Amino acid sequence: DGVVAMLWALIGTGRTAAGNTATPFNSSGDWLLITWGWCLAVVFAVYTVGGISGAHINPAITFGAAIRKQLPWNKVPSYWLAQVLGCFVGAALVFLVYNNAINHYDQVNHIVKGTPASLATYSTFATFPAPYFHNVLGPLIDQIVGTFFLALFVWAVTDEYNSPVGSNMAPWIIGFIVMAVGVSFGANAGYAINPARDFGPRIFAWIAGWGKVAFPGNYANISGYFWVPIVGPLIGGGLASVFYDRFIQDILIARK
Repeated sequence: DGVVAMLWALIGTGRTAAGNTATPFNSSGDWLLITWGWCLAVVFAVYTVGGISGAHINPAITFGAAIRKQLPWNKVPSYWLAQVLGCFVGAALVFLVYNNAINHYDQVNHIVKGTPASLATYSTFATFPAPYFHNVLGPLIDQIVGTFFLALFVWAVTDEYNSPVGSNMAPWIIGFIVMAVGVSFGANAGYAINPARDFGPRIFAWIAGWGKVAFPGNYANISGYFWVPIVGPLIGGGLASVFYDRFIQDILIARK
């Protein structure tokens, strides 16, 4: 699962790096390209090694799989560790490829890493809340809701009792689920919806010079933000797993 997480983070953050350094930051067209980038990152990462590990990619999905008894609880810590390390390595490879572009963007725009202005390039790696939030409650709810729907839809399209995706198309459908969440919920807090996708690259960005902007995540209105994209997705994924089993799968099984 570490390999698939690395591939996912590599493609996804690579697309974000290209968007943030080669096109106007936060333009609507670029945002659509970024959501497509993460969609395709999921698709091809799952196709590559999904047959080996199940390609959870996401600690929230791993947590939900354990709740649903699809994965032994004693394997959860090793999955989480592999996912975070994989995303860290993916971010490091993106930095290796795009370091010159990032430095050029900073120089042209007179940006110093670690200052609020460096969010433009820091966002290549991890997420941060929109400036209209003044505390963590809004972003936390955003992450819970976004991951709830991500996990709910993933369980639905992979459930043999429901209408599972056929012809080996599950990676594409799951990629489109990620894209749908990004398009619908991305504006508030960057739709991490995945603790590893945010935390691994966040730690790398901290090491690479973005400092407190990366970790602990100090922004204009909120300080110490780093835990929100960890806790929120785990809550959302857990709630979706319980909800799916109780209110959807149990009914489907009873009808069989």
